[in-house]
Amino acid sequence: MLRLTELKLPLDHPESALRASVLARLGIPDSDLLGYSIARRGYDARRKSDIHLVYSLDVEVKNEAEVLRRLAHDKHLGPKPDDSYRPVAHAPQGLQERPVVIGTGPCGLLAGLLLAEMGFKPIILERGKAVRERTKDTFGLWRQGVLNPESNVQFGEGGAGTFSDGKLHSGIKDPRQLGRKVLTEFVKAGAPEEILYISKPHIGTFRLVGMVEHMRATMESLGAEIRFQSKVEDFDIEDGQLRGVILAGGETIATRHVVLAVGHSARDTFQALHQRGVYMEAKPFSIGFRIEHPQSLIDRCRFGDRAGHPLLGAADYKLVHHCKNGRSVYSFCMCPGGTVVAAASEPGRVVTNGMSQYSRNERNANSGIVVGITPEDYPGSPLAGIELQRRWEEQAYKLGGENYQAPGQLVGDFLAGRPSTQFGSVQPSYTPGVHPTDLATALPDYAIAAIREALPAFDKQIKGYAMHDAVLTGVETRTSSPVRIKRGEDFQSLNTRGLYPAGEGAGYAGGILSAAVDGIKVAEALALDMAG
Repeated sequence: MLRLTELKLPLDHPESALRASVLARLGIPDSDLLGYSIARRGYDARRKSDIHLVYSLDVEVKNEAEVLRRLAHDKHLGPKPDDSYRPVAHAPQGLQERPVVIGTGPCGLLAGLLLAEMGFKPIILERGKAVRERTKDTFGLWRQGVLNPESNVQFGEGGAGTFSDGKLHSGIKDPRQLGRKVLTEFVKAGAPEEILYISKPHIGTFRLVGMVEHMRATMESLGAEIRFQSKVEDFDIEDGQLRGVILAGGETIATRHVVLAVGHSARDTFQALHQRGVYMEAKPFSIGFRIEHPQSLIDRCRFGDRAGHPLLGAADYKLVHHCKNGRSVYSFCMCPGGTVVAAASEPGRVVTNGMSQYSRNERNANSGIVVGITPEDYPGSPLAGIELQRRWEEQAYKLGGENYQAPGQLVGDFLAGRPSTQFGSVQPSYTPGVHPTDLATALPDYAIAAIREALPAFDKQIKGYAMHDAVLTGVETRTSSPVRIKRGEDFQSLNTRGLYPAGEGAGYAGGILSAAVDGIKVAEALALDMAG
């Protein structure tokens, strides 16, 4: 099988054109082409007047060696990469110890699934509820302003990614094609098959719910035990060796192997680990606002007259600006045709995030507009970044009216330095509601100055980006974990054997796909250690 890349065709090409292009590119007769499948399909919209599709294909031909020899100069043709997954270990016969996975986000789910497939019968602990119960609690905040601190956007089966755009692309290096294993498991669990080949796959919240349940059933059928509302409150560590985890109800689960996949908002877990002496460091993250525009504006700017084409869908964007004060402002977690959501996990604090359904057909586009910060901005304890997050989340709660409404402001008013009193043509999508105010005190002065400089710069790239009626909603503070629980080449904590920090919470991933891939890597390392 050959992999043929960079095959470009017009946006509205007939189906037959794909086969014809393969024949022309390879210089072979139709009878020599035994078959092909799409490995990847993206689009190039750099010229709005000439948007075209870009394919990578897996091609089966007669006389493969001769074709490769004849086209040895073509850097876009070669053998198909091996993307099949093979387990690295199997549980020894009679193994008594069971590994524990803490957390059921993408990282914990894939770590648990891999360990179950290899026969290790993991115990998987989740502080929140099963995904459908969790969804009801999350809607309780969105519709009634009632927060359940243990069952919300951050905590519960599926992790924070369940209530997000469900993006499944990542910039990580992946020489072993572990991302393919992740996507294949998602398709088995009910994700649309197109995620295996479109260039920017996403699933959307409602589909993610069913997928998570399917993955849970698969793990249980393989011997895994999944326990909800089982919060890990402490860790039994003796002479640098993990010996067990202690649950909030007092139960101790003895184990010498734990995957720590708790996500970026498990602040109490970070505190417990810090108190037990587990090595961690403060790490950079970003803070800012959510910004909303009409999706039609973004579509027109990106696609011109082809806006609305079904193969293009709702347009996204990626922006960055380097400011005079040394800060960088960039778009984060852009959600086409989506909504801004309440993502608080602690009482008396307001946090925003963005999400989309699979259809991406809501009226507004939204994105984080965030400013990079570093431990120099929050010196002291490794947990100092958490305190900074809390400070600005509490301020957002006050500015919003202390009822989980978020503070918001028109972009025109924000740039002019005056409070907003009402919203205009762009109606904010955040529920339980947005309170118009002045966001100048919602973030540190350096962040406000940087965002004010960046928005007009972004307007030069996307005309209308700084439109007066665009809406800013505060605050976005959970862009990534504020700590890194460092690990060695064996994926174990630097000073606590048996503890495997993993995923976004430990500072080793950012997003669904990269977290899931990290879960695979950690599960493999743990399995090899247990298998001896």
